[in-house]
Amino acid sequence: QLVESGGGLVQTGGSLRLSCEASGRPLRNYDMAWFRQAPGKEREFVGGISWNGGSTYYADSVKGRFTVSRDNRRNMMYVQMNSLKPEDTAVYYCAAAMKDSGWHLNAYGYWGQGTQVTVAS
Repeated sequence: QLVESGGGLVQTGGSLRLSCEASGRPLRNYDMAWFRQAPGKEREFVGGISWNGGSTYYADSVKGRFTVSRDNRRNMMYVQMNSLKPEDTAVYYCAAAMKDSGWHLNAYGYWGQGTQVTVAS
């Protein structure tokens, strides 16, 4: 089970840190990623981190503003979101996939329920 937290309302240019807590299975066996879905749009990849934290990958739209990290000892993943823009408004989901699955949405079989992020202009 994956549970996201940390969403909320923030002004343009502000910051938020989302957390994803896993239970029932050790995260160290999984690549992890954040996805988001805005109203009327498809779910899209935001950023991901390999099972051992050795590599990260970001969508161009968030590169330089968002940072994904993980703590396998605590079974947690995070995304630090800075310089937020109104277009970042969406429900953010954390997801897990088996090691070396890549970053495509279809590779992720485990999902949280999502947390709402709203960036006011």
